[in-house]
Amino acid sequence: MKITFRDAELSDSNLIMTFIRELAIYEKLEHEVVAQVEDIQESLFGDNPKAFCIIAESDGKPCGFCLCFYNYSTFLGKAGIYIEDLFVLPEYRGNGAGRGFFKYLATKAQKENCGRVQWSVLNWNEPSINFYKAMGASPL
Repeated sequence: MKITFRDAELSDSNLIMTFIRELAIYEKLEHEVVAQVEDIQESLFGDNPKAFCIIAESDGKPCGFCLCFYNYSTFLGKAGIYIEDLFVLPEYRGNGAGRGFFKYLATKAQKENCGRVQWSVLNWNEPSINFYKAMGASPL
């Protein structure tokens, strides 16, 4: 299974919203999703985007997304990339999509002279915590 990554486009807005709902279901927080497709279109693809998104595809079929925004570290004196959401459909997990997202973001961060890539994880989400530890990530 070959997984590829690309920057999301305006035409992906419905897909991104679907992934957001899938993630919310996984996190048992579906009741908290109030965003609409129009919100995604404006905040990611409007005149003044506030975030960006990467889509993972397996054989041309979307299998995951990673939604990020820029933050800033005064100690580093540099911007960083914050991963707000990363989600891979269950049937595609274990095939390199998660690791691929991090490679994609690390390359982007280096090109843009960012100081770090940062994220949070729910303390009950052992599969994700173990995944991050296996990649060598360390808590801040």
